[in-house]
Amino acid sequence: MPSLKEIKGRIASVKSTRKITSAMKMVASSKLHHAQVAIQNMLPYETMLEHILKSFLAAEAEAQTIFDQERPVKRVALVVFSSNSSLCGGFNANVIKLMQRTVEAYTEELGQGSVEVYAVGRKVNEKARKLGYDVKGEYASLIDHPSVQPCIDMAMELGKKFMDGEIDCVELIYHHFKSAGSQILTRKTFLPIDIESELDRDHERDLTTNIVTKKAQDYLKKNRRKKEAENEEVKPLNDNFIVEPDMDTLLSQLIPKLAHLMLYTALLDSVASEHAARMVAMQTATDNADELLRQLNLQYNKSRQQAITSELLDIVGGTVNN
Repeated sequence: MPSLKEIKGRIASVKSTRKITSAMKMVASSKLHHAQVAIQNMLPYETMLEHILKSFLAAEAEAQTIFDQERPVKRVALVVFSSNSSLCGGFNANVIKLMQRTVEAYTEELGQGSVEVYAVGRKVNEKARKLGYDVKGEYASLIDHPSVQPCIDMAMELGKKFMDGEIDCVELIYHHFKSAGSQILTRKTFLPIDIESELDRDHERDLTTNIVTKKAQDYLKKNRRKKEAENEEVKPLNDNFIVEPDMDTLLSQLIPKLAHLMLYTALLDSVASEHAARMVAMQTATDNADELLRQLNLQYNKSRQQAITSELLDIVGGTVNN
C-alpha cells in the first residue's frame, strides 16, 4: 500500500492536471463560440447562392459546364482537413485513417503515384509526408486564421488543374459540424461538382449552444424544430430567367462561387469540429480527474485513519504491559 506522502503527492499532481484541463476546456469553448459565429455569418450567403442555383438549374435543363461533367479517373487530389495541435480526442486520428484508406483504395485501383494530397492542418501534413504521399502546398495557417481568399486561391488552382486534365477528381475529407457534441467525418466529391447532391447535402447545424450531452441537445433540437415549423414561410421559386450574355458565361461565374463556398464551408466546419472535440475531450479529462481525486481522498483518509488506529493500539498496548 502506498504511503500517505505518496498519496498526498499524487493528489496534488491530479489537482494540477485538473486545473490545466479545465482551463483548456474553457478556452476551447470560447474558440468554438467564435467558430460558430463565423459559420453563422457565412450561412446567409450560402442560403442565397443555393436558392439562386436551385431556381436556375430547375428552370434551365441545358445548364452544364465542364465542372460538373464526369470523365474517366486517372489522377485524384484529396483535400484533407485536420488540426494544428493535439489533445482533441480522436479528431485527427479519424481524419488520417480515412485519408489512408482512401489513398490505398485509389492506389490499388489507379496505380502508384495517382493521388496528390492538399493537407490543411499540421497534423495531417506531417503524417502525409511521413507516409510518403505527394503533398502539395502548405496550408497550416488556415486552421488558426480561417480566411476566404486562400480558399478561393486553392479552389482556383484545383479548378485549373481539373480543366487542364492534370487531375480528374477532387475529394474533400473533413468533419461536418452538426453540434458541439456531434461532428460527422465526411468524404465528398469536390470536382466534378454534383449539383444535385451538393444542394441536397446536410445543412443541419446547431450554432446556438455549447451543450455536449445528447439528452440536452435532443431537447433543444425538438423545441427549435417546432418553432421553425410554426414560423416557416414558403419561398416562391422564380423560373423566369433571362440569361445574359450566354449560359456558359453565367455558369462559369456561378459554379466557381459554389466551389469556393464548398471549400470555405469545409474549413469552417473542420475548425468548429476541432474546438468541439477538444472541449469534449477536456471535459471528459476534468470529470475523470474529479473521480480520481474522490478515490485518492478516500484512500488517503482510510490510510490516515489506519495509521492513527495503529498508533493508538501501540500506545494502549504499551500502557497495558506497563
